[in-house]
Parts: sequence; C-alpha cells; structure tokens
Amino acid sequence: MNIQNSDNGKIVYWHRELPPSDAELMAEHTLEATSGRVAGTLGHRDELWDRCYQELMANTHARLAQEIARLGGHYAHVYDESIDARHDDAAGEAWLHGRFSYMLYRRGPRHEVDGDPPAAS
Repeated sequence: MNIQNSDNGKIVYWHRELPPSDAELMAEHTLEATSGRVAGTLGHRDELWDRCYQELMANTHARLAQEIARLGGHYAHVYDESIDARHDDAAGEAWLHGRFSYMLYRRGPRHEVDGDPPAAS
C-alpha cells in the first residue's frame, strides 16, 4: 500500500505538526490500537515499555493509513492521544492500549491545478 500522499511523502501529522496549508478538513475521528502482549507487567520495566510503545505507534500509524484510505482522505492530524497499560492477570500478560483523536483532511485545490483530482466525497 502506498501511504505517501503529500509533497514530502507524509500522511500522518502529530500534535504540533500540521498538514499542508491547502489541505481541506473533512471530519473528526477516533482510532484505537494496541501493542502486542508481553509476559509480566509493564511497571518498572523500561525495555518492555519501550518495545510495547514502539509497536503501539507502528500499529497506530498503519491503522491511520488504512483509515485515511478507507475514508477517502489524504492526511490525518492526530491532536490528542491517551495511552494506558492493560494487563491480563490470569494469562500473566501486559500490553499498551492507545486512543487517538484525529482530523481527516483531503488534498486542497493546489493539487487539482497540478492535475491530481481531489478525493471523492
């Protein structure tokens, strides 16, 4: 899947990063994602936390790319996130869960002039 839509190849913008200035707002959405499960708990285990966090963010980026395509957009601007540790005591496993709020954008009129039609509404 080609997920590079903007002039700089970027489709997901985080917090203070902004999508291209000519991008047009489509709608607000929320996405949830998780990391893989690891044995034990995440408390006081920096290496496990870091590994789960990196996996959570990779999963989130992949899910955002899927949602951008599914919803007919070109960019997502994540403006809020909440990440918490989850655990299953019976299985002795822990993982990270994230909830991400984002605005979906489509390419603006500048791209139409360049011969690239806007996304279907």
